[in-house]
Amino acid sequence: MFTGIVAAVGTITSVSPLGKDADAGVRLTVDAGDLPMADVTIGDSIALNGACMTVISKTETGFEVDVSRESLSRTVGLDASGEVNLEKALTLADRLGGHLVSGHVDGLGVVRRFEPVGESMELVIDAPKELAKYLVYKGSIVVNGVSLTVNRISDTEAGCEFAINLIPHTVAVTTLKHLKVGGKVNLEVDLIARYVERMLGMVQSKA
Repeated sequence: MFTGIVAAVGTITSVSPLGKDADAGVRLTVDAGDLPMADVTIGDSIALNGACMTVISKTETGFEVDVSRESLSRTVGLDASGEVNLEKALTLADRLGGHLVSGHVDGLGVVRRFEPVGESMELVIDAPKELAKYLVYKGSIVVNGVSLTVNRISDTEAGCEFAINLIPHTVAVTTLKHLKVGGKVNLEVDLIARYVERMLGMVQSKA
């Protein structure tokens, strides 16, 4: 589990294929940036742009993870060199500064607007129909590993459009500063919303 509070911005420095066939995944070498590595061990989980990955090797300044073709097909930002948001797995002693995040990307959104509004930035994203039902006004959403709050939402034929306000600090300490209109982002909806849907569905099916 994670909180969606980015601990550091790292950099994917190399992407190496794990095989020659089309179904092969890749091995990522990641420079951890300011993420402390002293307490990281082989097998630990670290979220890269919101996707939970397992550390298979480490150094004092970075680590490696293997990413399956399935994960690559359902995420963005993990198939090429570049900056990524990093967060270690939550411990029971940590503060829950964001919200409960599983590190499992539910789908991809598309950036429709990213522009200044006062001292902050307004980020507007289109979410697909299968995720739209989990998004609510003032609810939580994870964008590229960052826990954020939905400030405005409107339904569309394809799903929904939602807006987020990013304060200068969030822009400065995450990779969200690099977002471009038309670009895709990793989305994870609120975990509790999924449980509520499942429980209500079971109740209705027995009624």
